[in-house]
Amino acid sequence: MILKNSFNYINQFFFFFTKKTRDFYLNSIIYNKKISKIKNRNLEYKPSPGLIDCIIKYKKKKNKIEDFNLNSIWENENIKKKDYEKLHNFFWLFTLDLKSSKKTTQSIILNWINSNNKYNSKNWEIDILSKRIIAWISNSKLTYEDSNEDYKKKFNDIVQKQTNHLINEIERSENFDDKIIGCASIILVGLSYQDNSKYLEFGLSLLKKIIKYSLDAEGFPKTRNIRQLNFYYKYFILIREWIKDSHNNIPEYIDEAIYNLGNAYALIWQNLKQNILFNGNHEINNDEFDNYLSRFGYKFKNDNQEIGGYSIQKNKKIALVMDVGSSPEKKFSNDYQSGALSFEIISSGKKIICNSGYFQNYKHKLNELSKSTATHSTLIVDNNSSCKLRKVGNKSSVIEKGLKILSKSSVFEKNYWNIIASHNGYLKKYGIIHERKIEFFPEHNKFIGTDTLIKKKNYKSTNFEIRFHLHPSSKIMKTQDNKSIFIEVDNEGWKFICNNHEINLETGLYFGKKSSYIENKNIFISSMTQNENQNIKWEINKIS
Repeated sequence: MILKNSFNYINQFFFFFTKKTRDFYLNSIIYNKKISKIKNRNLEYKPSPGLIDCIIKYKKKKNKIEDFNLNSIWENENIKKKDYEKLHNFFWLFTLDLKSSKKTTQSIILNWINSNNKYNSKNWEIDILSKRIIAWISNSKLTYEDSNEDYKKKFNDIVQKQTNHLINEIERSENFDDKIIGCASIILVGLSYQDNSKYLEFGLSLLKKIIKYSLDAEGFPKTRNIRQLNFYYKYFILIREWIKDSHNNIPEYIDEAIYNLGNAYALIWQNLKQNILFNGNHEINNDEFDNYLSRFGYKFKNDNQEIGGYSIQKNKKIALVMDVGSSPEKKFSNDYQSGALSFEIISSGKKIICNSGYFQNYKHKLNELSKSTATHSTLIVDNNSSCKLRKVGNKSSVIEKGLKILSKSSVFEKNYWNIIASHNGYLKKYGIIHERKIEFFPEHNKFIGTDTLIKKKNYKSTNFEIRFHLHPSSKIMKTQDNKSIFIEVDNEGWKFICNNHEINLETGLYFGKKSSYIENKNIFISSMTQNENQNIKWEINKIS
């Protein structure tokens, strides 16, 4: 233990020393000279304004730049961190009416350049810097056109200087989302300053590495994060449209990645039109993005029943979705939730059974809570989750001990569905394999579930709970015999039954809406494990 603590102390000291040395270098005259080596190039390619709509939320009412008081805002040090980042990434430019004053817009950018011409750790972070470059170039009608030569030179110089910094730092980043945004930014600069091919070559090469490193054989993010699937899909399409719009050749690996991501998106969102709350996902409306896809001719159809470790079965009215995937590798697990074999049932567009979602702010204690098995509709043993997570400093927690799916199968026929899977998340500590089988009989609108606890050699007796989370909009009523619960969702009635175990209700928290929570109810079955294989059977039947 003493030796381990000594190693930890040495590692922490080494990390601290390395970081301080790096910070000193980035703020030095030497580094400033290095990233200031630029070519005298003018902005040539100016993207069509509508291309950026895939990553920008549409806003009907546009503001005029004259309505903002920003000339001296760069000197304001009392602004909140989140507002500071939004201000310096310049994405607010997309809210401007194109009839706004070009002179005023350009004077604001010039003020920023004069105040931030050198590396600044606060506003030269990869995410902020990359968005700033994308916003400046994408809004060139306001930010660049009809300006004088002196302004254009300063604009061109600072864009290239920031891009040089991106190239120098981006591969050090551990954040995949930042890498995608940064990569898109570098590619856009390469397309816009066409005589400077190093930017385009570097950006495309980096994009190829990202695809190979972070997407699995099916082209699904290795994080198993549905929110990240949507994020990747949007940025890959944006990059492709920029390349096409600038009359450059589109690499095959970009088309292949978009095809795979598009197929996954079609199955998980477009087939369901619902946000399934697994592994870092929360509620979001993708209708605007769907309109964008239609407008630019992106259409994919996926008739499979599984992708990315999610088994999805549906007809016109009912959908059953279950997590049948193993936990991701540690390096891809920042947003993973311990919800193996959890499921959601959707009827007529409303959730009968759901998971509780994800609280995205990793600095908040609710982030850790939302990652636990207890926030999913699945099995919890001894109040422990199926995976062990570990907090890394002030960052998000990652997997320390994961789980493997041991077996899985499914049947999807007109009058009978089933999904069966098992995992080893409770095997080492409790000697239990959890197997779940969910059957659906469409003619009778009946679900029959069987949770089997398979005893192994190192079996240890303990308590367990099986939870079934309900959407906050659900209305519920428990019968006096404690054997059934009535669920009403949008005038549809369902009945939850468990004849061999007592069922109870408790209040929980629903994290489905981004960075917020509200109370919901969950049904739970609780008992003790036995020295033999156990079958816990339950039913969910439609009654009206």
